[in-house]
Amino acid sequence: MNSGPIVAMVWEGLDVVKTARKMLGETNPADSLPGTIRGDYCVEVGRNVIHGSDSVESAQREMSLWFRYNELHCWEDSSRSWIYN
Repeated sequence: MNSGPIVAMVWEGLDVVKTARKMLGETNPADSLPGTIRGDYCVEVGRNVIHGSDSVESAQREMSLWFRYNELHCWEDSSRSWIYN
């Protein structure tokens, strides 16, 4: 994450780590399905175009590397009650 410009972000939602991992694909792009970010845009492990935390605990630790607590905001849109129970 230090070989070029990055865009750091935090995603939130129900089972967001699990969902994000499916969207990203396997760590090794060769094992990633087409339609995933790594499956479509990555060639080798060492030059991955995206990183995603593998657990909530890792996410908490990694978030503190890029953001101060007061920079993170919880956002809830009006459709949440229509999507989640």
